[in-house]
Amino acid sequence: MGMWAWTELDEQGRYLMAIALGTLASEDLTLIATGLAVRTGSVPWELGVAACAGGIYIGDMALFLIGRTLGRRVLSWGFVRARASQQRLSWLAKWFDERPIAASFTSRFTPGLRLPGFLAAGALGTRPWAFAWWTLVATLVWTPLLVLIVAAVGHAVVTPLRIWLGGGWAVTVVFVLAMWLLLRLAKSMRAPESRSALMVDASRLWRWEFWPSWVFYAPLMPWIGWLALRHGGLRTAACANPSIPHGGLVGESKDQILRQITGPGVLAHTLVEPGDVIDRMRLLADGMSERGVVFPVVLKPDAGQRGAAVRVIRSWEQARDYLLSHPQPTIAQVWHPGPCEAGIFYHRMPGQERGRIFSITDKVFPQAIGDGRSTLSELIALDPRLRMQSDRFMERLSGKAMRVPAAGEKVPLAQSGNHCQGTLFQDGWHLWSPELEAAIDQIARRSEGFFFGRFDVRYREASELMRGEGFGVVELNGLTSESTDIYDPRGTLAGAYRKLAAQWSLAFEIGAANRCRGVVPTGWGQVWRDARKFYQERSSDTLSD
Repeated sequence: MGMWAWTELDEQGRYLMAIALGTLASEDLTLIATGLAVRTGSVPWELGVAACAGGIYIGDMALFLIGRTLGRRVLSWGFVRARASQQRLSWLAKWFDERPIAASFTSRFTPGLRLPGFLAAGALGTRPWAFAWWTLVATLVWTPLLVLIVAAVGHAVVTPLRIWLGGGWAVTVVFVLAMWLLLRLAKSMRAPESRSALMVDASRLWRWEFWPSWVFYAPLMPWIGWLALRHGGLRTAACANPSIPHGGLVGESKDQILRQITGPGVLAHTLVEPGDVIDRMRLLADGMSERGVVFPVVLKPDAGQRGAAVRVIRSWEQARDYLLSHPQPTIAQVWHPGPCEAGIFYHRMPGQERGRIFSITDKVFPQAIGDGRSTLSELIALDPRLRMQSDRFMERLSGKAMRVPAAGEKVPLAQSGNHCQGTLFQDGWHLWSPELEAAIDQIARRSEGFFFGRFDVRYREASELMRGEGFGVVELNGLTSESTDIYDPRGTLAGAYRKLAAQWSLAFEIGAANRCRGVVPTGWGQVWRDARKFYQERSSDTLSD
């Protein structure tokens, strides 16, 4: 270590203070820079490690105390919510309470976990002394490990950099950045969840069923533009369903559509309008009584939101909580136990006596199968498909994510038959039969102005559905509903585009036929106003069961 002159102590002290403060800005960069300083002899390794560890631990406890002092308020701050959902924060706090050793070490070695985890542990945790102790232990293990590794390998890296760059500050900057990138990669590959995140990012390149909608539909736009030119404008497609506002282009009311087809095969429902929660509970009770509806029921927004904010409600208390948090018009519908669900796309040309089924989607609800060792979080991260939507499942599981299911135990991860909510869509044409087609056509023709869209139905078993019996229509979607079998991962992208092109051709042909019969398309101003209202309401609800 060598002797230090007393006259050097102030300068050295300032240097060590800068190291400690640097950890508050970037822990990893400071540790790497300190390791390089130790290699060059600018600072003794004992003091460099102590300064880094002291700064890191002070920062850790500061985050914890901020959460402890401000409570749940800190978890609503924008930069915290950007890093973790409220459900995720609750899960992190429970994790630090129940598994403090694993949580402390994992947060030390996992990018992006420290800030939300420590704030959540302070705001929601119940074991401050366990947090303080195990965080200190993790810091004392991690800090000297990284500093001394950097100091040891520094020569092998810096020497070729000097030959390439000629020395100076450029060598230091490139060395620190290179080591930081390697460290980030190593951290990301350490935990199953982090490795899963990398795999997800990579696999999205070829797993087109998970592409953002605007990316997926971009190649289809020229074809839709050609259809619009051929059939008299984009608004022609909106004439495909005169009985649905804008043909079902945006924000259509589920209540209004279901009322048009009420009868056998359609699940009974009631509409709960906005208002005081007491009045809404009274409306719900009266509507359920009038229609013979009993718990469990499904509550969901009246405006379609791709499966968002759908809940299976089993008590009046749960219903009240839902209505308090969802002030917009709400549908209460009979719960069909299924356990199966299908999307049946239907079309009929105006003037024809009988419609046809265009496609059928067989919906497979996601589930994790326990191995007796792994938590639900780990099972999701290790599954090639489930990890593609792990954020959705983790929010839904909340504090249950750390549970270890028994070997062979099947844990349902979703009950809403929507791809965005985690459900697997497969080609279900094997379910087609003349009897099913006739049953769907009979229901569709109850609405004189419906010609094009998708029925979402629940059913008990395939043979019963194929007889056209025992199923219950959950929803009927209009113009922008998809032939969702295109998302079958066994299919091809070219096949998906061919089916979508055929679907939109039908929409424009039916719309054009209706215009010839006197149907007037909706004005763009009204479409814009309804779309703006729809997306404002949609932004408040994102999760379903």
